[in-house]
Amino acid sequence: MDYRILGHSPLKVSPICLGGNVFGWTADEATSFSILDAWLDAGFNFVDTADVYSRWVPGHAGGESETVIGKWLKAGGKRDKVILATKVGMDMGDGKVGLKAAYIRQAVEDSLRRLQTDHIDLYQAHKDDEATPLAETLEAFAALVKEGKVRVLGASNYTAPRLKEALETSRRLGLPRYESLQPLYNLYDRAVFEQDLAQLCREQGVGVISFYALAAGFLTGKYRKAADTASSARKSTVDRYLNERGLKILAALDTVAARTRSKPGQVAIAWLLAKPAVTAPIASATSLAQVAELEQATRIKVSAEDIALLDQASA
Repeated sequence: MDYRILGHSPLKVSPICLGGNVFGWTADEATSFSILDAWLDAGFNFVDTADVYSRWVPGHAGGESETVIGKWLKAGGKRDKVILATKVGMDMGDGKVGLKAAYIRQAVEDSLRRLQTDHIDLYQAHKDDEATPLAETLEAFAALVKEGKVRVLGASNYTAPRLKEALETSRRLGLPRYESLQPLYNLYDRAVFEQDLAQLCREQGVGVISFYALAAGFLTGKYRKAADTASSARKSTVDRYLNERGLKILAALDTVAARTRSKPGQVAIAWLLAKPAVTAPIASATSLAQVAELEQATRIKVSAEDIALLDQASA
């Protein structure tokens, strides 16, 4: 398996990152443990979560995903086999939100406790906090790196101008920089990343771990009409893809899947892996079968003709 360096960091990550948003939500603890075990057994090492997962679920407070991963790490003694990424900044309630120095200090301790580890490999700003000076945020992150609580820094949901400003601020102040960006990017959601973020990341050597690689499951082809989403936990998200353009993309995925003897979702992952700017797309799994499908996606050989067909259908 082709492991890749994340930005200019020392982290070598597998070509796909396992999304932890489902742990403690649509995947219970036992299922989550089996998925994480299978992930390592398949040769992958990269797992991404966030403190806020899954606060959107009624009765949840946030931290559920980190807690499940922490129990798994402690039970299996596999911490040294995992590149563990989490995030800070989304609203956790009670005023716990943003990227001020004092809150970052509090939030990292909470994440370390839930994850039952003494360090986080990749600690990411979950979204930009324009109310806090970049210098304050980056200095707070730098202190965590110096203390060994965090190895590498990353950003998520930043615009190109703000990411560029953050990189320049780190350079000017001699601070650790954001080595990765986690943007929304998949066959359907292309415009924002491709407009200027992709070029910036390539020019600056910033690794890209794109989220929603399968567009909340839409690109697997299992949702093709409104009735298909009725029982989905992600109905509101998936419904926005059910339109003429979305169905055109699915048709192209079907064509390439037939040609490569694979499945639409695997082709959608292979398309991302073929993009020079992408380091490791993030995809979630709620079953062992889905883990196996993700592993197989890394083996698919998509041709230039296949890429062109998918690019055209999703333009």
